[in-house]
Order: sequence, then C-alpha cells, then structure tokens
Amino acid sequence: MQGNKPSKKKKLFTPSDELLVYLDKYGRLEKLPLQYEDMLRYMASIPLINSRGEDTLWETVFYDQHEKEEVSNALCEIYALLKTEGDTEVIEHLTVDRIDYCTFGNTKPFRIRIINRLNDNYDHFYIKQIDSSRIYGLELEGILSPNRLNYFAYHKTLVEEHVAGVPGDNFIDNHLDVPKLDQIRIAKEFIKFNERCFVRLLGDMRAYNYIVDITPDIEGFQYRFRAIDFDQQSYEGRKSFYLPQYFKENNPIIYLGIEYLNSETVRQYQLEERSLIARRARTSRTRLNHLFKSMIKDKLSSDQKIKQLQKELINHHNNDIFDNCTSMGQLVLANLKLVLKKEFIQSIIDV
Repeated sequence: MQGNKPSKKKKLFTPSDELLVYLDKYGRLEKLPLQYEDMLRYMASIPLINSRGEDTLWETVFYDQHEKEEVSNALCEIYALLKTEGDTEVIEHLTVDRIDYCTFGNTKPFRIRIINRLNDNYDHFYIKQIDSSRIYGLELEGILSPNRLNYFAYHKTLVEEHVAGVPGDNFIDNHLDVPKLDQIRIAKEFIKFNERCFVRLLGDMRAYNYIVDITPDIEGFQYRFRAIDFDQQSYEGRKSFYLPQYFKENNPIIYLGIEYLNSETVRQYQLEERSLIARRARTSRTRLNHLFKSMIKDKLSSDQKIKQLQKELINHHNNDIFDNCTSMGQLVLANLKLVLKKEFIQSIIDV
C-alpha cells in the first residue's frame, strides 16, 4: 500500500459572500458571545497525557481568573446554542471542566469538555478557525452521507459538536480481533466509506481523521466509518489522496477485505453506496444546487492542484465531463454527475 501525505500544510480559505448567504439560508450562522481569537488569551498550558501515559498532542490551557469566568460563561452559552437552540435554562447546570488546544491541526481547534453538575455527565464541542474547505466538507457530509453533524459559523469562528465513536487508529489497534462475521462487516463498511470519500473528493482519511461508530445488533455488531476531519475537502491534486484505501494506516482493514471479500462482493457494496449517494443527492437537489453555485466559484486550491486532479480524474473515468473544469467545485460536481448517470468508475481495492 503506497504512502499518501499532503504536499504541505493547507491554507485556510475565507468564506465568500455567496457561501455566507447559503449558510444563513440554512441556519448555519449564529451570533456568538465569544470568538476564536478570544480563546487564544490563555495564560498557560500543559501537555494533555492520556490514561496510558502518552502525549495526546493536545495541550490543556488555563486562563486567569477574570478571563476564566468570562470564557466559561460564553462557552456555556455556545453549548446551549448548539444543543438547545439557545435555551438558557440548561446553562445554570453546566460548567466548563477543561479546555484543550491542538496546535497541529489546520484549524487549530479548541476542544471544550463541559459537565452537567447535576449528574457529572460530560460532553465535548469544538471552537475552530473558520475555513471554506471545511464548511463545504461538512455540508457535503450532511447531504450525501448517512451522517449529520451540527455546526455553525460566525465571522472567523466555527463551532462543531463532538462526534462520538472510536478513533480510527484506536479501532484498528484494539477492535479488529472480533468474530469473522464482524470482520466481514468492518471490511464492507470501509469499502462504503472509501466510496463516499472518493465520490465527494474528501481527502486525508488516514486512521486518526475518522471514527468508527459501533452499534450492538442481534448477532454481533454493526459498524459505520465517519469522517471527523473535513479540512482536506477537495484540496490536493492526487486522486489517491481521496481514497482511504491508499493510506498505509488503514492496511489492516484492507487485509480483512482481501481475506473475506471477492471482487463481485466489493463491486456490489460500491454500487449500493453510490445508489444511496444518488438518492440523497436527488432528495436534496435544491440545497445541493445552491451549495455548488457557491463552491464552483470559490478558490479552494491552487491552479496546479486543480489541473493535476482534473487530469487524474479524466484518466480514471475516461470521460470528457472533466475537460472544462477549472475549480475544485466543478470537479466535485462532475464526479457526482457521473454517479447520478451511473457512469462512475469504481475504485479497485488492492494492496
């Protein structure tokens, strides 16, 4: 399995006026009591170490007493906006337990751990720098996949809910030693996840950028792979970057597919997923058209990367639908049109 790394750290793109109109129409803009820049006023930080004594690459940050109260109150209000559409009755029972900061992510997120004082139950949400690529990724996820993710934006700030599940790298290390039936289900769901990413050109799905949702079933468990990082939505120029199968971290799951699935079964699962994507696209045609009206105009990558991906998609699909594409939005739309016309060429799962 070949390596697959981003060419360099991706820049952030400011949302265009047209994208902001879209976000406002579909309820994704909210006036916030706190901005991302306010979160940067912390006075100290320490490395966050997990239960195994390992550095998580997150830092727990601390504010002086005055800032702490102000930030905590604002974050509780934001949580209420995220979970109860701003119903402030829940705030009196909430407190911010910990704030962690990640310096290596593109949007440099803050993760807020919030606790209900009545029962000690906790939840998380994120404050991030705004980025058009991520917004388009979140929207395409909500429209074309079986998953929904609650978020909203305001000026330079993006607020996202936490997606519960087992991180992909943890899942691969600790959850693959299961009965054969479950291993077959894992391989099947990864194929579907692989197809969803390739159709909508979501890149960089190495193991730590997705989670696995595990649901108990009548016999064994059901599994669903869910992206949690959308910064690399249609940015890189290499086609393989949009196929999770080509990241070496995912090899153990690929090996399950090779062991238990034949080519006919793989093709069946790919066709099933593309049919579901097409159905979702038709159901949400108006919203999707509005989104692409903005996306095809936006500058989401360099001309060099756009031309490279255009060339590689032409070679893959052997189809002239990509010939006149000059933006990443147009390439994503062309890919989706092939799915709707049932002319999309499957990706081959190999090692």
